[in-house]
Amino acid sequence: MRRNNIDSVLIVGSGAIKIGEAGEFDYSTSQAIKALREEGIRTIVVNPNIATIHTDERFADKIYSVPIRSDFIEEIIAKERPDGILLGFGGQTALNCGVELAEKGILDKHNVEVLGTSIRSIELADDRELFKKTMVAKGIPVPKSRNANDLTTALHAATEIEFPVIVRVAYTLGGQGSGVAFNESQLKDIVLRGLSYSRIHQVLVEEYLDKWKEIEYEIMRDQDDNCTIVCNMENLDPMGVHTGDSIVVAPSQTLTNREYNLLRETGQKVIRALGIIGECNIQFAVDPRS
Repeated sequence: MRRNNIDSVLIVGSGAIKIGEAGEFDYSTSQAIKALREEGIRTIVVNPNIATIHTDERFADKIYSVPIRSDFIEEIIAKERPDGILLGFGGQTALNCGVELAEKGILDKHNVEVLGTSIRSIELADDRELFKKTMVAKGIPVPKSRNANDLTTALHAATEIEFPVIVRVAYTLGGQGSGVAFNESQLKDIVLRGLSYSRIHQVLVEEYLDKWKEIEYEIMRDQDDNCTIVCNMENLDPMGVHTGDSIVVAPSQTLTNREYNLLRETGQKVIRALGIIGECNIQFAVDPRS
């Protein structure tokens, strides 16, 4: 239902992408524009990638082909005076930019409301340590892990957890900079690279669940806390093979009824704990020997 005080919305795109990469951002942004226009809401899109469909002038009311950076976005906000901003359709680039806009006080300064998933929810999902604490508080099992802001701490964490470990980089949900380390030499390379990629200079050193089953659930939630499972999927390749390189089948093929419903209930707990409004993809690791 349309909110009375929302007449124009700024949509932050995903920026430059490589050929064959992240086509879902173009599709989802196009669908968002269609939905907003059906409600009579003016749409302003920021995305320098002119190869996308949603940057066609037949879609959005106004298009800005400028880099996805807070300084450029502020200029556009000051000029267009949007009532709201959508960050969930441009991937990690848009999410990071949105958090930066909030941290600098730009959104409050211009009275721009974050629609859908909030800044706090983005921080809970992107900050590895905050995510872990949120899951533990809700009784959701997570692998053993420790966060690190420097190489020394990361080495201590890996020794404590025991190799192999996977290094996950904060504020890069797409996995940029992350990697698996089987020894100290590999760990040093991955951690130093990961720290440079992280917006807050943080990595999470985590237990590596090699060869476990990888199961995904697509879940949607609205602002009234209604949750629905769109579908569940199973990767034919186990953990250790990147999801983007694996064949995925829907629905899952090898889960028992108990496992299916346990993951379903856990997925709903996760999306509620994070406070996400909209759609999210949750990837579970399931011990095949359990």
